[in-house]
Amino acid sequence: MDSFTYRNGVLFAENVDVHIIAEQVGTPVYIYSKTTFLDHLSKIQKAYAALDTTICYSIKACGNIHILRILTEAGSGFDIVSGGELFRARKAGADVSKIVYAGTGKTDTEIIEALHAEIAYFNIESEAELENLIRLTKQEGKSARAALRVNPDIDPGTHRHITTGVKETKFGVDIERSQQVFAKYTGNGAVDLCAIHVHLGSGGKTIDPYVQAVKKILDLIDTLRHQGHRIETLDLGGGYGADYESDTVPSATDYATGLVPLLKGKDLKLILEPGKSIIANAGILLTQTLYTKTGGSKKFVIVDAGMNDLIRPALYNAFHFLWPAKVTNAFVPPIRRQDLTIQGTEIVDIVGPICEGADFFAKDRALPPMQRDDLLAIFTAGAYGFTMASNYNARPMSAEVLVDGDTFTVIRRRQSYDDLIALEK
Repeated sequence: MDSFTYRNGVLFAENVDVHIIAEQVGTPVYIYSKTTFLDHLSKIQKAYAALDTTICYSIKACGNIHILRILTEAGSGFDIVSGGELFRARKAGADVSKIVYAGTGKTDTEIIEALHAEIAYFNIESEAELENLIRLTKQEGKSARAALRVNPDIDPGTHRHITTGVKETKFGVDIERSQQVFAKYTGNGAVDLCAIHVHLGSGGKTIDPYVQAVKKILDLIDTLRHQGHRIETLDLGGGYGADYESDTVPSATDYATGLVPLLKGKDLKLILEPGKSIIANAGILLTQTLYTKTGGSKKFVIVDAGMNDLIRPALYNAFHFLWPAKVTNAFVPPIRRQDLTIQGTEIVDIVGPICEGADFFAKDRALPPMQRDDLLAIFTAGAYGFTMASNYNARPMSAEVLVDGDTFTVIRRRQSYDDLIALEK
């Protein structure tokens, strides 16, 4: 699953003891394993090798340019949702012909930047956006290709905030209306509407919703082609699950086993936009215990990371496995599960220093007894961890560290107090 393992009760990131990183870099700190995210990318590339497939890693999951550069070198393209992400991708040396641009609210400035960069596709979320793209493309004397984002009205069964493929969402166009869009805008003279984009949401745990969506979209593509429209590409988006708990989501091979047979012989290029499934298990957030306290029947472990560092539990009630970075052999976790209990553990809430009741990482969780200065690892934190971090409570954002074998490198330094006010001078 990943390259974070316990050796004689001590947590290692690949071949580096995480305590060494904490001593030299401080806490809280994001630690990424290069071996892990390259392994996940490679598995996806191999799983879909039978098709003409472009993997476009989703930058919003984790956008550090050092990681993006490594993914570029490994053949990845990128899925972007802002001008800032386009800027990051280009700074990382990305092949712009393998960049797709999604998002419901692209500004004119962002669209013009992407037009001049000559990205592969704009993923179109509404008729109004398409009309604006056509206008700007003509204004700039450019040409562009576009994929219409179609909602197949299939719920992947995830949290309501990350479900995006049903009708009642701000994303995309209802499947029933998509034929009208193609009929109205094909042949507009500026934007080649030649692809379909689908994205069900994030955190899927079964392949069935994806299979259902592909079947519905393939029927739509057959209809559009029969009406004379050229459809060259199907972008299936991302949302493929990551193992927040051990062995709880399909593998890349499992997804491909269900999807590749449906797409063979359909004369379609395939685009995939994985983010979480590549980077989530490649990162941990390492934090230090400040205090323990009892309140009524509750016991609390208070750590130096807060919801400003990792907001997913507060925002989505998301599960992250947590465990001390150093334990006796009796407490080495055999698997990572929400209901994991080992004799001698105690039930605690793990909370941060932020002045918010929502500042927690886990509630009623079984942990080995914790003491001041003990390090705690929050696992599967590589996706939507640092990218959603903030300076709430005037807290400097964490450092980011990349581990490669037996060496580690700081790829983003910890913010200073001066950094907090640098733009206010």
